[in-house]
Amino acid sequence: MNLRGRNKVSAEFSMSSMTDIVFLLLVFFLLTSPAITPDALDLILPKAKGKSTNVQKASVSITKDGAYYVNKERVSEYSIEKELKTVLAGTEDPTIILRAEEGVPIEDAVFVMDIANKNSYKVVLAVRPN
Repeated sequence: MNLRGRNKVSAEFSMSSMTDIVFLLLVFFLLTSPAITPDALDLILPKAKGKSTNVQKASVSITKDGAYYVNKERVSEYSIEKELKTVLAGTEDPTIILRAEEGVPIEDAVFVMDIANKNSYKVVLAVRPN
């Protein structure tokens, strides 16, 4: 009779230990999950198949050698914001099509996205269709 009593007590202890561990893990994940999701820029990414129905307002193209173009006109890095403000003046829901050539450093694309973010422009990243 003593053996049955011991088994019952040890089963209760092991189950309560497991419950404590699960509870602690749950609390840990609830506390750390907000830190895992970083803030990100809101980008409108087009689908690779089909046609886009958006009317293109302005495009910014970046070549591998670091040349910037606004609507096919070459501009310096420092005059991109001024050119975009001129092109998109008075436009409802201003949108920029960002065309970065393959191999362009990410810093160059982020530079244009930062200008768009400062001026509340939407950015559409152009991709090559499959």
